Amino acid sequence: MEETKQLVETITDGIQDKKGQDIVIADLQKIDGAIAKYFVICQGQSPTQVEAIAESIGDKVREHLHEKPVNVAGLGTDQWIAIDFVDVMVHVFLPEVRKFYDLENLWEDAQLTKIPNIA
Repeated sequence: MEETKQLVETITDGIQDKKGQDIVIADLQKIDGAIAKYFVICQGQSPTQVEAIAESIGDKVREHLHEKPVNVAGLGTDQWIAIDFVDVMVHVFLPEVRKFYDLENLWEDAQLTKIPNIA
């Protein structure tokens, strides 16, 4: 369990390193049939920033925890990149795509933690 929390913290660091914004951590552990223990959702202001955030997450996790994602989807379109670390799913969006899919409210029973933006 501690490893999963460490993974979430490392992912959050990777997002903040590239100035990703509006980070929300959704705790899905009490939800039956959830595909992961946590969702980490954030956004970048441009396709370039979305890709940079995704790369930063991968680099940080590899560097600090010696883990790699089992899958990464959306690279190349850079509107929504999903990074699958099995227990933790990361979603990096452009703002309008994030608003459209509204993942935070899709899992309304999840406990949501909002991380303040770094100025």
